[in-house]
Amino acid sequence: MSTRTVCCFPGQGIQRVGMCADLFDRFPEETTLASEVLGYSIRDLCLHGPAEKLADTRFTQPAIYVANALAWRSRRPDFEPAGALGHSLGEYNALEAAGVFDFATGLRLVRDRAAATARCTAGGMLAVVGPTTEQLRELLRRAGLDGVDIANLNSWRHQVLAGPDEELSAAARELAAAGARVVTRLAVSGPFHSRYMRSAALEFQHAFDGLTFAEPEFPVWSNRTARPHTSADTARLLVDHLTHPVRWRECVSAVLDEGAAEFVEVGESTVLTSMIRHIRAEREEGGDDGDRY
Repeated sequence: MSTRTVCCFPGQGIQRVGMCADLFDRFPEETTLASEVLGYSIRDLCLHGPAEKLADTRFTQPAIYVANALAWRSRRPDFEPAGALGHSLGEYNALEAAGVFDFATGLRLVRDRAAATARCTAGGMLAVVGPTTEQLRELLRRAGLDGVDIANLNSWRHQVLAGPDEELSAAARELAAAGARVVTRLAVSGPFHSRYMRSAALEFQHAFDGLTFAEPEFPVWSNRTARPHTSADTARLLVDHLTHPVRWRECVSAVLDEGAAEFVEVGESTVLTSMIRHIRAEREEGGDDGDRY
């Protein structure tokens, strides 16, 4: 792969009241269609909230998908991307941008994904900065916390755990005692990307009944495999992704290995840009998998 630009789409966590205020009037057809698909005004939700409703994953996920899609349309004339990445929910935007499915189909999938995952509320998520993935696994093993899954592998030293509340609290105490730099509970409604989303995955798989997908117009790396999607495996990967970790570090590394020089984060967020900067630095340092937290 020659030097090129890859666009990146963020996922849940970027929502805020007032998001994409300048985009709804620019893209009235998509705005109207989104409200028809969802059964409520996406414009009113994004611009006026209330914040508590926008933070409810049933509304958060569709709102972020629409915001990302409109932001993509505002950027699309500026460059010809050679690939795309999406973090968790953002993968749906990456696939839509690559022409795998249209805007409305993607939104229906996200709507159904949000409804299914919203029913899995027994647990939460814990962000951890400091230990490497192997150090984190070893700490959980020694502490007997076999009910905790690693849900996001964002960089070598930035991961997110998912699991029952009691075990996450115990993990937080162990990590703090071990010297982890950051241990923070995330404001989410459930243990996403973990074994605890199995019932959601079983429900969500029916959303793909009767759907067919196009081959991507440019590569879209799967969070599930860290390899590019094909039309034949997209449905399976999106369902499996509910119960498996976001392999973001591996996705970014795979793109870098193929010669990408620039990543452009679509929308108002800079969270992925920061992660990519850390991954680049860690690669230059050889991964830095030493003992220091």
